[in-house]
Amino acid sequence: MATEYLPKYSVPHPDIKFPIVKPKKDSNLKMKAVVIRGNMDTRVEDVPKPMITESGDAIIRISSAAICGSDLHLYHKEFQGLPSGYILGHEGMGYVESIGSEVKEFKVGDRVVISAVIMCGKCFYCKREEYSLCENTNPNKEIEGMYGHRLAGIFGYSELLGGYEGMHAEYVRVPIADLNLLKVPQGIPDEKLVGLSDTFCTGLHATELGEVKEGDTVAIWGLGPIGLMTAFWCKFKGAARVIGIDALPERLELARSKLGVETIDFSKVDPVKAIQEMCSPLGPDVCIDCCGFRYDKTLLHKFQRAVRLETDDPLVLKECFTAVRKGGHVSIVGDYYAYANQYPIGAMMEKGLTVRGSQVYLQKYWKFVLDQIVAGKFDPTFLWTHKLPMEKADEGYRIFDQKRDGVIKIILKTGIPA
Repeated sequence: MATEYLPKYSVPHPDIKFPIVKPKKDSNLKMKAVVIRGNMDTRVEDVPKPMITESGDAIIRISSAAICGSDLHLYHKEFQGLPSGYILGHEGMGYVESIGSEVKEFKVGDRVVISAVIMCGKCFYCKREEYSLCENTNPNKEIEGMYGHRLAGIFGYSELLGGYEGMHAEYVRVPIADLNLLKVPQGIPDEKLVGLSDTFCTGLHATELGEVKEGDTVAIWGLGPIGLMTAFWCKFKGAARVIGIDALPERLELARSKLGVETIDFSKVDPVKAIQEMCSPLGPDVCIDCCGFRYDKTLLHKFQRAVRLETDDPLVLKECFTAVRKGGHVSIVGDYYAYANQYPIGAMMEKGLTVRGSQVYLQKYWKFVLDQIVAGKFDPTFLWTHKLPMEKADEGYRIFDQKRDGVIKIILKTGIPA
């Protein structure tokens, strides 16, 4: 892993009791929250406010939250474990309103970012800084049956990943607050900070999985927020060339003008052939999938997904495996769910590729990324094309899903001063 430049931060290992108990709510106190009621049906409703449940909890008043591309998987009901009324959202920040008796690192009034990924800090994986693989924060056994092991809990991401209510709300309960909150300075706008919850760090994680280093040529599939952040960190690490593949003009233009990325419009040319011509004779050193499973390009995979012969379309992975040089690296941060047909295992094996993927090890990166923001070396505000009050979140989901109005990323505001 190319993490030599990343500072090492100590992680306390508190005595945490598991399994996680069902959270308490105060039915007499209400808050606004974005809930899912059906396929492409989100609504802003009054729901009970969360309460301190365990001694390590904190309640956070949300000031800003963001709609993430992976939220759209839930919006389209692609995942199991989404009961009607479930609160969405895994990217947010705000202010500490109350804390449990064992919270040591935070006090009421602190301004904080919330990690999308919930870590325990004491298991085998947390000690290795592989926080999204945490053994203890997801009590759901169904995911263990699917993958052979449990994954970490994630806010607002279905019962499969712990059933934690999301951050598209006025308040959220954060368990194990000392490890899953990051204190951030006053005076820096939310727009520069809220993506520490996921997007900013996931882009860096993508480059770490691909072991991007100085002088590399990197090709990135998907120039949404994650792909754009991945391009930034590739440049930050000294990549000689960064090539981005997408079909939306506003994304392609932003990648070129803001980040100096060479671009390919896959609606006009075959991306693999274009990359082979641009990177002759070897091919890119690293190919990164920032798309995920929902983006079917062929009738075959549209049909197979529609009738549940597969859940995921592997075409982007096929393009990555074909384009990357022999002995190269493929990094996967686009969400994949279960199983895919016509998976290109031959190219993966015969070309000697290193293929790695995972959800972000978020707390491994967020202090480093915050340091770059404070130092003025990283300004992510170009991502935010739409700012909406939380009350209009349903419209925000529609805009983001339909890719209308030049949208790149949407921030939701609760009205709490930021």
